[in-house]
Parts: sequence; structure tokens; C-alpha cells
Amino acid sequence: MSTPDGPATVHLTVRGGEVRVTAWGPGAERAGAAVPAWLGAEDRPEEFEPGGHPLLTRVHRASPWLRLGRTGRTWDALVPAVLEQKVTVIEAHRVWRALLRLAGEPAPGPAPEGMRVPPTPQRVLAVTDWEWHRCGLDGARRRALRAVASVAARLEPEEAVDCPDLQRRLKTVSGIGVWTAAEVVQRVFGCPDTVSYGDYHLKNLVGWSLAGRRTDDDGMMELLEPWRGQRQRVVRLLGIGGSRPPRRGPRNAPTNYRRI
Repeated sequence: MSTPDGPATVHLTVRGGEVRVTAWGPGAERAGAAVPAWLGAEDRPEEFEPGGHPLLTRVHRASPWLRLGRTGRTWDALVPAVLEQKVTVIEAHRVWRALLRLAGEPAPGPAPEGMRVPPTPQRVLAVTDWEWHRCGLDGARRRALRAVASVAARLEPEEAVDCPDLQRRLKTVSGIGVWTAAEVVQRVFGCPDTVSYGDYHLKNLVGWSLAGRRTDDDGMMELLEPWRGQRQRVVRLLGIGGSRPPRRGPRNAPTNYRRI
């Protein structure tokens, strides 16, 4: 990961019910201190009330391990979120892997061979158009990534910033919409209420699980309204024990932008 002090690699192990942290690199101390927040120590799942809904009550009771962690770092969450815009997971992972190999530095410490630190905003801005094309990144996501790299320092959270504040900041950047902003604040702040409006699959997970039918994004938000303040937690619980509508057609084929 990246930190204000430089890159860091963190290794976590669990022994005897305790989490042991080992970290390397210039950012090791700062990253190590953030581990409790990563693991959800600041989350408050006991404040969630299923409201008598049988599915949510059952899944919540069966998933005491579920915690919404927070990283406190916008950049490391923002780059992959931009790469995930309007493409399949396979496409996003392929471009992310290519970008790390191209512009990411080797992770510090005895990290596995091939592990990379997310490239810095400066390094992203230095990537040429032909290098982006070789990575398989289309023009729209390329422009969005360059836009956020240009203002990256102003998007890092401060103590006075909360989920809505960071979302507003993100949406002022060209190419960053509601979905991307939501995905980022979920990871940065562990926000229990922010829902990824505009997600291709999420609306049908929520609709099928809570109402037994497909729905659109507005319908999804209506179904989640009884749990306002904890809507993202409901989504996570449905991801564990909910259901999806049956598939009725072939999956979307990934687009290979390197051949365009």
C-alpha cells in the first residue's frame, strides 16, 4: 500500500486469537498503526437492527465476523475503482495487473515475488497513451484516471472529512460519478450506509433477496430505505446470504481494448 510516508508492506497472522502485525518500508509504522481500522475495530455492527426481516436476522446472527473496515487512504482505493468502471471484473483485474507491472514499484520487505505497490499519481500521469493502450485501458477510464491523479493530494481524507464530504469532492472530478465515489468511500471510511448506486448486479441482488423480483436502482434504494444509516451493511449481508435472479442469457464477453 501507499502511505504519506512512503510505501509499505504489511503481513498479518492470527495466533491464539490475536492478530500479529509485521510491516516493512518507509510507511511501515503508519500502516501498522492502521491495521485495527482495516479489520473493523471502529465498526459498530451491534448498532444494526434487522427490523424483524427473517433473512437479514438469520444472516446477521450467523455472521458475527462481518466488519466494515476502513483504510483511510483514497488513492489506493480510487485507482482500482476507476478501472472497474463499466467493465467486467475480468477486464478490470487484467488492466490493474498490467498497470502494476508497468508503473508499480516492488513492494518493500520480503514480499512475494511480483507484488507491487500501487503507482503514485505522478507515475500515472507519466504513462503514455501507447502504454495505456498496451495495458488495455479505454479512453474514458484513461481520462478519468489522469483527472484524479492531477488532484490526488486534495482527495485524501482529513479528520474533519466524512463520507458525504469525500463523495462530493470526488464527484467534482471529471469522470467520477456516483458509483465510483460510493465504491471509494466504502473502502476509505468503512461507511455503513453508502450504496453503490448504478452497479450492474447489485440492484438485482437486493431486489431478488428482499422482494423476490428484479428491480432498478431507484427500486433498490426504496427497498433499502427501512435500514437507512446501515444500507451498505444490509448489502454486505445480502452478499453473504442473499440470492440472485436466475441467469437467462450468456455472460458479457470481456472487451480486449488492446486490439481496438
